[in-house]
Amino acid sequence: MSSIYQINKGINKPIEFRGLRGHYIAWLAIGLVVLLLTFIALYLLGAGLMVIMPLVFALGSSLFFSVFRLSKRFGVHGLSKYLAKRELPDYVKFRSRRVFTGLRVMPGNAERQVV
Repeated sequence: MSSIYQINKGINKPIEFRGLRGHYIAWLAIGLVVLLLTFIALYLLGAGLMVIMPLVFALGSSLFFSVFRLSKRFGVHGLSKYLAKRELPDYVKFRSRRVFTGLRVMPGNAERQVV
C-alpha cells in the first residue's frame, strides 16, 4: 500500500527554482512583466527595434544578475531581515520621565517590582 502513495519530504521548505529561493522568484517574475510592458510601451511610442531590443536585453540581464545575486547573498529570509534591521533606530530618546513613572506592575508580576 505504501508504494502507491509518494511521500512529500519538502514540507516546510521554501520553494526553489533554478537556484532562486522564496520570494526572489516573485521579484523576477514581476521584473519580467515590467520589462515586457516597457517593450510594448516603447514599441507603441514608435522607437526602433534596434534601440528597444538592446535596451530590453541589457535591463533583463541586469535584472537576472541582481536577483540571483540577492538570492545568493541573503538567502530565503535574509533580505527581509536586513531591510528590517536598517529601519531600527540607533537609540531612543525620551524627553520626559513620564514614560517610566507611569508604568504599573502587572498583577502576576509582583515579584518584579522596581524599587
